[in-house]
Amino acid sequence: MVTVVSAGIICSRGANQNQVGYVIGLAKNKCLNKILEKELNEAKQLFEQTKKPSRVFKDFRYETQESWSCKRRVVGKAEQLEDKANPRFVVTSLSAEEFSAQTVYEVEYCGRGDMENRIKEQQRFLFADRTSCHTLRANQLRLAFSTVAYVLLRALREFGLKGTPLENAQADTIRLRLLKIGAVIRVTVRKCGLRSQRHTPGRKHLLASTTKLNRMAAPRGGAEHGISRNFCD
Repeated sequence: MVTVVSAGIICSRGANQNQVGYVIGLAKNKCLNKILEKELNEAKQLFEQTKKPSRVFKDFRYETQESWSCKRRVVGKAEQLEDKANPRFVVTSLSAEEFSAQTVYEVEYCGRGDMENRIKEQQRFLFADRTSCHTLRANQLRLAFSTVAYVLLRALREFGLKGTPLENAQADTIRLRLLKIGAVIRVTVRKCGLRSQRHTPGRKHLLASTTKLNRMAAPRGGAEHGISRNFCD
């Protein structure tokens, strides 16, 4: 089990005794920056060669003067951006044999940040924070609707928009460019058709996504089922 916890927990013995793996951001200081000095120079040289942001990682043992009871594994990220150096540090209980320094930082630690961004995406863009009804059940239903909307948009992004400029778009971008448009919807027994202007923004991406979704649905429903591609004036 790997978790991201507050810095105070690392000072106690509970995390180690209960076999809880932790990855915690560590504040920079002069001592840590000095330890990472060589890697910062290497990252700067790589940037000068490639003209792209470069990263170099260092794995070392570190102990504070008072708050830690023993030395712990620290991963340092030496990164050179276009305008400045960007060193970062995390302290972890994960073993170096199972988790390399790069994996600890980019997968385990940064993965936590991506999870937070997905929660914010649902709250801000799919209105998961609108729970102003007078009853708990009504607010729960509104949150469920928001969650269903997020799951559908995530599936659209993963399966329908892959390979398009919107494959990494946030939920509000997909909602405003592809879904919140003026169109005539025609529903028959076998098809659901959309008719709109040829110059509708996002028309090309909507056609590409419906084509992919129709292909995915064809083995179950047949080639004639799905969303019609008749998307023109």
